[in-house]
Amino acid sequence: MPETGPLTKRRIPASGEELPVVGLGTWQAFDFGRGGAEHAQAREGLQAFVAGGGTLVDSSPMYGQAEARVGDLSAELGMRPKLFLATKVWTRGREAGVAQMRDSLRQMRADVIDLMQVHNLLDLDVHMATLRAWQEEGRVRYVGVTHYHQGAYEALEAAMRRYPLDFIQINASVAERESEARILPLAAERGMAVLINRPFAGGDVFARVRRLPLPEWAGEIGCTSWAQVLLKYVLANPAVTCAIPGTRNPRHIADNLGAARGPFPDPQMRKRIVEAVAGA
Repeated sequence: MPETGPLTKRRIPASGEELPVVGLGTWQAFDFGRGGAEHAQAREGLQAFVAGGGTLVDSSPMYGQAEARVGDLSAELGMRPKLFLATKVWTRGREAGVAQMRDSLRQMRADVIDLMQVHNLLDLDVHMATLRAWQEEGRVRYVGVTHYHQGAYEALEAAMRRYPLDFIQINASVAERESEARILPLAAERGMAVLINRPFAGGDVFARVRRLPLPEWAGEIGCTSWAQVLLKYVLANPAVTCAIPGTRNPRHIADNLGAARGPFPDPQMRKRIVEAVAGA
């Protein structure tokens, strides 16, 4: 039987505030125009997300119309107070960064952004100065940095050592495990919350496992789908605060939230998951 009940939450080290360990990414999934079938599906998906206990929604100016759709739908549904909104600054130059962040607040219909991140470390030093000022003024609550590829880990590690970041966002999955060696331990050491993008390796992992039946041992960690198994692999690391799979499909959102319930795999089970995916 699937697990029911409240979602597992983890603390943001900088404040002690808790977040459910599964959030919602918007890359591609929320890049559509107003109205139509996609809008209706995303509306239903966001309703399912909040009804299931989810709070963190992550977006970016580089995600096309995603910020605007999150803003439209959260206003339409009256759920802004229930959401933890995360977005990013992704441009060069102080003034351009300020203009972009102001536009993000407008698009997301938010007086305050919960988390503002320097996307892919672009013009990091310039934007961090602005972000700290905005944080002191109460325009953003938390600040962080992001990247999606292991090739940037050296630069990311340097940023983590240089700045007292509240959050980092990185890629991690059963197929992309490089962050486990240095980045995740450093985040724990430095007291930084961690968001995980690409928890399904951009969907590549599904292409490998979808033809396989769900292993019987998945039930030992309360999983009823491969998506839950793959998410629980990532969430088993206590340094991870929240994984943000991207989708607007209500059924997929509800399924993903199931990974935030029940036990997480121990090291032996994580090894079994790696072997199952590698052998697919």
